[in-house]
Amino acid sequence: MADRPVLVAGIQVFGVEVDTQTRCRHYHQLVDVIAIRCACCERYYPCFQCHQELTGRAPQVWPAARDEEPAVLCGVCGNQLRASDYLQAHSCPECQALFNPGCKVHRELYFEL
Repeated sequence: MADRPVLVAGIQVFGVEVDTQTRCRHYHQLVDVIAIRCACCERYYPCFQCHQELTGRAPQVWPAARDEEPAVLCGVCGNQLRASDYLQAHSCPECQALFNPGCKVHRELYFEL
């Protein structure tokens, strides 16, 4: 399935059934409003399942050595965060949109620890 990317503040977000705030078929609660930049393709996806479904492989985790670069996109306002800033936040520092605390439980799927 090749769903069309959604634009969030001019940034393309790829995934399966992605809405305008980056929720997808797999994660679609009110607080599921981030997309994560995958190191392997430099594209934002709402979740690892979307990446795997659309590319046929697991995403490459964001390397710790690239922490100065944006790796997380707030789907509400389009603010981009470094991985370390996102992992310490409970909400977007720009718009205060709440982030799903459950996402951090499987952070090793997205970020080098």
